[in-house]
Amino acid sequence: MKQHLFFDLDDTLVHCNIYFHEVLNEFAARMCETFASSGLTREAVLAKQSEIDIAGVRIHGFKSDHFPQSLVDTYRHFCGRFGESPSAEEERSLWRLGLSVYERDVEPYPHMEETLESLAAQGHVLHLYTGGDAFVQRRKIRRLRLERYFDRRVYIRTHKRLDDLRAILAEVGCDPAHTWMIGNSVRTDVLPALACGLNVLYMKRPNEWVYNVLPIDVPPRGVFLTLQSLADIPPVIRRHAEAAGAGS
Repeated sequence: MKQHLFFDLDDTLVHCNIYFHEVLNEFAARMCETFASSGLTREAVLAKQSEIDIAGVRIHGFKSDHFPQSLVDTYRHFCGRFGESPSAEEERSLWRLGLSVYERDVEPYPHMEETLESLAAQGHVLHLYTGGDAFVQRRKIRRLRLERYFDRRVYIRTHKRLDDLRAILAEVGCDPAHTWMIGNSVRTDVLPALACGLNVLYMKRPNEWVYNVLPIDVPPRGVFLTLQSLADIPPVIRRHAEAAGAGS
């Protein structure tokens, strides 16, 4: 029986957090050097940046400028704390450092292509539901030629909230019993999908962004599994589709 499969993009199909971690490590090192006489620690820098970054996401969503702005605002915070005047040149440099995260080459997770090809060959309908800056996300889609699998079934939202998912499901006309959300974020993938009564495959990733870490407190009405590899997805979907077909 045909299933509708909604895939998240970042840290589900392609790497994302590793590039942010690389930039943040460089940023923390620079801040510790800049404020060396004040004894600033890497942990304090990363904690303040995370606080500022998450506050910005809550207001503005996943716009591409919120991350570089969080670096600049963190720098300004420690300037104020240690009685120093911010440097306009340093702020411009930190802004460029923050934007550089979006210029990295897109690296798919292992088994991405064969997983999507297998699911399409099984006759399922593949959708891509991702959060972020539309220009940045579409550039990733083009570079990996993901339109091969998703065609025009691509939904990019600045915020990924419950109402956004409900609106997309209503537009597509999916039966929740035969619809799946596949993603790594508890906040934006797992919990909204469970609230909509969808089947969920939680792609748990190491070193998850703290914004995405929440208790899973919505009881599933369908299948709910935690997987580690994209290669595990086609067998799970096949078993469910065959069981659904036999039941009908």
